[in-house]
Amino acid sequence: MKKKIIYIVLAIVIVLIIGFGVYFLLNGKEKQKENGKVVNENIINELEKEENIANFNFETKSVKLNSGYEMPLNGLGTYSLTGDTCYNAVSSALKSGVRLIDTAYMYGNEEEIGESIRDSGIPREEIFVITKLYPSQFDNPKEAIELALKKLDIGYIDMMLLHHPGTNDVSAYKEMEKYVESGKIRSLGLSNWYVEELNDFLPKINIIPALVQNEIHPYYQENDVIPFIQSLGIVVQGWYPFGGRGHTSELLNNETIVKIANNHNVSSAQVILRWNLQKGVVVIPGSSNPDHIKENTDIYGFELTEEEMQEINALDRNEKHDWY
Repeated sequence: MKKKIIYIVLAIVIVLIIGFGVYFLLNGKEKQKENGKVVNENIINELEKEENIANFNFETKSVKLNSGYEMPLNGLGTYSLTGDTCYNAVSSALKSGVRLIDTAYMYGNEEEIGESIRDSGIPREEIFVITKLYPSQFDNPKEAIELALKKLDIGYIDMMLLHHPGTNDVSAYKEMEKYVESGKIRSLGLSNWYVEELNDFLPKINIIPALVQNEIHPYYQENDVIPFIQSLGIVVQGWYPFGGRGHTSELLNNETIVKIANNHNVSSAQVILRWNLQKGVVVIPGSSNPDHIKENTDIYGFELTEEEMQEINALDRNEKHDWY
């Protein structure tokens, strides 16, 4: 009788051991599968990011947008440029080989930019023009788009952005989508949209933005935002590459940047612009000085080392210089 009880107990113990073994084996495999899925997703995200950066063609100095169009990697920002100063700056940029011009309704210079482009003698299709609708225009986007087309007077707009989030931004964007269908606007984008704003905005529209334009410079690097945007197949463009008014001198005279510039026999400005390009960020430095414009274009004859890239990355202060 005692032997029978012992056998029964042993049988129960064996069954329990086998049961727990099977459970942990299956559970371990499931966790391994889940972990593998996370790893695979991370790898895919990294590959997408690398693919986006790899789309920067340093021979043609352009990037292919998700809209199918090619956009130059460097251009001229025209914020605060008006009248003859703007006209002359754009003319100088075009003569220096610049083929990307950034403007906006709020800059008040679309007419001068259009005139300079028409007078340049350069075929229209070789010049890429970006303009923006301001939130005050979101209530009547059709009128705003027609106004931009009229002021620029260059046949079509290569890219139109929403200047920053605002009331009715979704409906304004959807109106821009109609103009893409008609061919009057070729690509769409956003300016001053970050992770939270993009997660909220993107599910509500039909045409994924081809570009997001944000403040980016060594003191405000957006190292969390840039990879997120790039992982969506969207090109990143940076404004205020030199830090903006009141900060430019400090940034251009930063010891680390000056040292790297001396290593390559280039200017601090050229180092900052090249750093952006190697991060996969299109640059649109603003200037009305012909020499500076030319210098800001000459950024393809040298390459920063990985160590130099990391040195500049270490300068990040998360220091935003504008309210957008």
